[in-house]
Amino acid sequence: MTEARPLASPFRAIALATALLAAATVSACRQSEEGDYFRVSGRLFEFNYRLARATYVVTLNPLRPMEEGQVAVATFDNPAGGAPFVVNQPIWPKLKHVTLTSPPLTCVVKDRPYAVTIRIEDAGGKLLQTLQTTLMSTQDQSVLPDRPLVTGPVYELNPELAGHPDGRLPGAEKPACPKA
Repeated sequence: MTEARPLASPFRAIALATALLAAATVSACRQSEEGDYFRVSGRLFEFNYRLARATYVVTLNPLRPMEEGQVAVATFDNPAGGAPFVVNQPIWPKLKHVTLTSPPLTCVVKDRPYAVTIRIEDAGGKLLQTLQTTLMSTQDQSVLPDRPLVTGPVYELNPELAGHPDGRLPGAEKPACPKA
């Protein structure tokens, strides 16, 4: 009959317990293959007064590890009417979130809902998830100046606005916006 031997040292027991705990933690963190990939964590209209530009900005947070080659395809309502804006944004697995920004907008109206649809696709184009949200601005686009207040890489004052520090030009052409 063999006799049970005590462990060579208490450090060995601690190391074994730590390894078992780490293995249990890693297996508990694994995500199932079902469920959503992302959730909308932020959405806003960005009014950049210096550049006289408005854009949609939508932020997505991952709910599971992101994979190489995934793409977010965002379709933004066009406040000026016409075809919606479509933006294809690669998803970078090492980033903590995905930020989707529209091209510059015109005709944004205060308190009007604008739809955004986001498709998450894998590297082969297979649909993984669809997200839908709306954005409403607390400002009309009329708060923006007629021209960018600054130009160039060092933000020099725009010479077109000499004598008009508020960015408003008398007789400046305004975009033809649909009636709300």
